Amino acid sequence: MASKEEIRAGHRAGRAALTRAALDSAGAGIARHGLAWASGLTGGKPGTFAAYLGVGSEPPTLPLLAALHDAGHRILLPVCEPELALSWVYWTPASGFARSRYAPIQEPEGPRHGTAVMRDANGIILPATAIDLTGNRIGQGGGYYDKFLAALSALLPSPAPDGGTLPPLPTAAVVYDGEVLPGGSIPAESFDKKVAAALTPGGLVRLQVG
Repeated sequence: MASKEEIRAGHRAGRAALTRAALDSAGAGIARHGLAWASGLTGGKPGTFAAYLGVGSEPPTLPLLAALHDAGHRILLPVCEPELALSWVYWTPASGFARSRYAPIQEPEGPRHGTAVMRDANGIILPATAIDLTGNRIGQGGGYYDKFLAALSALLPSPAPDGGTLPPLPTAAVVYDGEVLPGGSIPAESFDKKVAAALTPGGLVRLQVG
């Protein structure tokens, strides 16, 4: 089995070769399927979703953020804090961005909220460089989301029938279609939280996490 680092490096190389047209097409597909996923979770009513801004050759999420906003949903975007912590800022298309002090990303400007703000969230859209069909995820390697998902599980009771492998809120990791791997392809560690779905340009893939 390849290591997480090997899988991450290979997928980053593939992403770097994508054309602008391919990125634009991917962003449109992610927006369409992500909005349908969100609407299904809220019964078509406005809700609140934690998401993130994909940059560079990452799967584009700005079209999804705009679609969620236009549908009346509230959107929380992450801000990196010391010791691998995340805080959250409510985003709108009018929000400004600033370079993070702790990670190579752009972060929204505005009042910051701790993990407790997730009590009002309906779902989490999170970054990944790969995911397998059994719900194992490879992130960007920074460790922020590992710590956030652990804090979230401590904050909210988990509905997972297997004793808490899943985060306590519905999750979808955004990847390209070719980054959904066969089950068991990604090494899982004791602290890893499985993801319930993969959100790709081609559709939403429900994962077998049981």
